[in-house]
Amino acid sequence: MVFYFTGTGNSLYAARQLESEPVSIPQVMRGTQREFTAESIGIISPIYGHELPPMVKDFLRESTFNTDYFYIIVTYGARHGGAAEMAKALCDECGVRVDYINTLHMADNWLPAFDTDEERALDKRIPEQLAAITAGVKARKHGISPVTDADRTAHQQYLANVSGVPEALWQNFVVVTERCVGCGVCTRVCPADCMKLEDGRAVHIPGNCQDCLACAHACPQKAIALAMPEKNPNARYRNEHVTLQDLIAANGKA
Repeated sequence: MVFYFTGTGNSLYAARQLESEPVSIPQVMRGTQREFTAESIGIISPIYGHELPPMVKDFLRESTFNTDYFYIIVTYGARHGGAAEMAKALCDECGVRVDYINTLHMADNWLPAFDTDEERALDKRIPEQLAAITAGVKARKHGISPVTDADRTAHQQYLANVSGVPEALWQNFVVVTERCVGCGVCTRVCPADCMKLEDGRAVHIPGNCQDCLACAHACPQKAIALAMPEKNPNARYRNEHVTLQDLIAANGKA
């Protein structure tokens, strides 16, 4: 059994390499089922600010996993900042016994800092990474990926950089512009139900936003911008192995 959270398809693609029909965490969180039993259970998720998204943290806190082997794979773009170590600490806090944690280097889709057109062109040796991770899970490998002092320093620097950012900004990070035509795609790819249509126009609802930017990346009109400058406002990203319908199935209301 493999669970995943995805905004632009990277973690969904990775999850499919481990199981043909992985389970969407946003869909689980809309229901009441919180106890899961399987021989092996894994979570595949991106990291935001080097940590698991709030919804994935809630999933871990609220769920019971009955399994002989539990693992987490985190996908990241530029740097992981010791994400494996922080994921292990969260599991310890939640009383979840985790056997294996690894990282997967993929395209970075954080629009304020990265040009996703450039990211798409980089060769990050994803097939080789996935082969090693798949082999590790199949062999029931134990342990977490190495974390260095430089990784920890990178995370502390990130925390220092965002320390002056008002907390409210992260819940009002998405800006719908006049280019919106009310197609509703954003409402169907948002994992946290933070987008709705009102008078034929998309509206962002703060409060539970995961800052995954699924809405911005998926908007066919590029009508969703951010509350801070973007590296390349014309660049948007979706994993080449994942379709828009895949993202809608993963994150949209049934």
